[in-house]
Amino acid sequence: MEQIKQIKQYADKLRLTKLRNNADKMVHQAQIDSPSYLEYTHELLYQEILQRRKNDYERRLKMARLPKSHDLDQYDFNFANGITRPQLKELRELLWMEQNYNVILMGPSGTGKTFLAAGLIYQAITSGYKAYFMTMEDIINTIKMKEMVSSALATYNRLLKAHLIAIDDIMLMPIKKHEAVAFFNLINQLHEQCSIIITTNKSPKQWAENLDDEVLTSALLDRILYRCEVIKLSGSSYRMENRQTIFKEEKS
Repeated sequence: MEQIKQIKQYADKLRLTKLRNNADKMVHQAQIDSPSYLEYTHELLYQEILQRRKNDYERRLKMARLPKSHDLDQYDFNFANGITRPQLKELRELLWMEQNYNVILMGPSGTGKTFLAAGLIYQAITSGYKAYFMTMEDIINTIKMKEMVSSALATYNRLLKAHLIAIDDIMLMPIKKHEAVAFFNLINQLHEQCSIIITTNKSPKQWAENLDDEVLTSALLDRILYRCEVIKLSGSSYRMENRQTIFKEEKS
């Protein structure tokens, strides 16, 4: 039908994705239901809004770069001590983000730091925020490459506009002096503009050893700890307790 074809063309020019992809179905349903002009117009616009919300959510979720496991409903309190159910519930409500509070998750490997950080990023995304999950290595590589590679610059600019950023395994490995300065500049720009979640197996006092600069470390911690909740996790390693094997158990 020529009119349906034109509707799809108009919808495409106006970026009305839902109408462009479902014009036949929507017109057919309207012929059955016989809504008023007002009802039909309202439904068209409503469906388009829903589609745009869905597209925006999927785009933000993809850009977040979340690890595979990030469902906080599956958090196992038996393998980590340091956070209670009420505290996790309060963190998931994200009210702390309104005051640009930071969160440091500190503890040995396998106690759920990364899982908690990724879960809170996912919670923020589902709540409509721009949130990203990156390792310290990702951050440093982005900083180093942003002047040479357009994709790295785009990533860096997205970070500057974020509501929440998780930096995983901060200070795990030593970094060069110029990289440390560039990292500080990023944190300084984000200070009081964006909330930051940090996972680390080292206390902030040990960061100076990695940065090899006590003054720079002090300035960095000053900005991160100004409004910050430090959560110290302990317990056995979830990964080691649930270690997988490629070998089948021998039958007796």
